[in-house]
Amino acid sequence: MNEWVVYILRCRDNSLYTGITNNMEKRLKAHNGGKGAKYTKARRPVVLVYEENAANRSAAQIREAEIKKLTRVEKLGMISG
Repeated sequence: MNEWVVYILRCRDNSLYTGITNNMEKRLKAHNGGKGAKYTKARRPVVLVYEENAANRSAAQIREAEIKKLTRVEKLGMISG
């Protein structure tokens, strides 16, 4: 089984999308194929700009929620790292 990952995508309109997955390659293809999240469907193509490993799904969901609470500036700081 693949490890859980929290990720941030940069969309075509320069907005940021945060999500989780246990298969990054498959999830990125889904987003760019229009079968990912509703948010990214209209903002394709998307580019992976950040990923962070998590111990399990629960930890990934908690971290995703933390990241979503950050401001755009704080997220950009994480990305540039």
